[in-house]
Amino acid sequence: MRGPGMGEPNREPMNDPAEGNGRRVLVVEDDRSLRALLKDALTDEGLDVGGAASAEEAMAFLAEEPVDLVLTDLRLPGADGLELLRWLRGRKSPPAVLLVTAFGTIDQAVEALKEGADDFLTKPLDLDHLAVRVARILENRRLRQEVARYREALEGDDFHGMVGRSPPMVALFRDLAQVGRGQGPVLIQGESGVGKELAARAVHEEGPRADGPFLAVNCAGVPAALLESEFFGHVKGAFSGATRARPGLFQEASGGTLLLDEIGEMPLKLQAKLLRVLQEGAVRPVGKDRPTKVDVRVVAATNQDLREAMDAGRFRADLFYRLETFRMVVPPLRERGEDLELLAARFIRRHAARLGRTPPRSGSEFLDALRRYPFPGNVRELDNALERAVTFAEGSTLEPRHLPARILEAEADRQRIQGGGRGESRETGGGSQEPSGSDSPGAARTGNPPGGPHVPLAALFPGEKLPSLRELEHSYVRLVLERTGGNKRKAAGLLGISRRTLYRRLEDGTPEGG
Repeated sequence: MRGPGMGEPNREPMNDPAEGNGRRVLVVEDDRSLRALLKDALTDEGLDVGGAASAEEAMAFLAEEPVDLVLTDLRLPGADGLELLRWLRGRKSPPAVLLVTAFGTIDQAVEALKEGADDFLTKPLDLDHLAVRVARILENRRLRQEVARYREALEGDDFHGMVGRSPPMVALFRDLAQVGRGQGPVLIQGESGVGKELAARAVHEEGPRADGPFLAVNCAGVPAALLESEFFGHVKGAFSGATRARPGLFQEASGGTLLLDEIGEMPLKLQAKLLRVLQEGAVRPVGKDRPTKVDVRVVAATNQDLREAMDAGRFRADLFYRLETFRMVVPPLRERGEDLELLAARFIRRHAARLGRTPPRSGSEFLDALRRYPFPGNVRELDNALERAVTFAEGSTLEPRHLPARILEAEADRQRIQGGGRGESRETGGGSQEPSGSDSPGAARTGNPPGGPHVPLAALFPGEKLPSLRELEHSYVRLVLERTGGNKRKAAGLLGISRRTLYRRLEDGTPEGG
């Protein structure tokens, strides 16, 4: 990575990142030969090392490039090491600081530690001892950051825009933090609306590329004829309409992260070229003979089952296995337990703030309606539903009637099914009652009118032979589908399963995963 001030005699850039392990150190020392010695010694320890000759040069360097540790002499021309330390402590996410001086005293050491220094060494330095101290400081800093991230997740605070306390989300936050420190491509899978782009941003922000660009492109939203030019760029005159050269997304994202959303929609021809980019770290702009080197971390996201697409010949197996090295799955909202109320409170506050009003209170019936609805559109659908509810709430309390019609319809259908009969018509808000004659399954089996009391299960199976769980489940799925008039989307919502799972159960009657 290139540091600022290339060409200035006393500010050296960082090493090539390929030579280090991603841990970055800045050596601030006005003695040129000692600075070079310290840089070489720390580079031999696998670190990316830059240099500055004064506190002012270090400040300019650090304003543009973050580092993990600043190794600084206490005595410097101009501002001294303590002033640099105080400046660093005023910054967001400051690096660790190791102070070095030939004039070390107990008083100076105590003052430096009080100001927030991580350690203090005196000259002449033993390079082996220095390496041990630096490794210990960097490891302690890493552990502190990790503990802070876990505490943030457990307390339900934002994890790069993602909110959750449920075990699946806490585990996801941990995995995203660990994967973020890597360099290889990442595959993020999950249903529509679960927050895959937020997960991709978390990978970007948790890693050494956090200060680089983050670009996202929807592979399904770019015309197939323009995909190659969009990704890899083109030279002037490469095709009709190419009046000027244009860098592609890979070049624009160099030094950062590129999110390829809906990767399953990428044409096979382009998949082959993407695989080559991942393997070679270079792109070939349209109309150019020679490749151009790029330094990009690719994150791919999809709501498709790429194994099925691979088996069907729509997705390359070699690309799938390259992407699957780091595979993350964002859980659907229905598997996140208590997160629904946490998210609901967050969205209600946000939408109320946009409207310039006090956040309304969630009534118990309102929350019950949210809990019972499966939210096939996941977090995005919840957010949209609460935007509507806050907008339509006249008073200080949210009620079920403020929710979208689809949620109210699902609630009414659930009540009709629980009541054992057809109950109200499918029109929202009631309507005429259907006859409760012998064609009503509830009436035929129990003798109760639609909407009547619950019947013990034993009364439904009076004979000696009882159905197996598989048979009972298959019959119930058929019943729900019948009650919803064959509407598979609504039936899947009432059953709390995806439409894909519903189709599978209709085919073989087996439980999910069974």
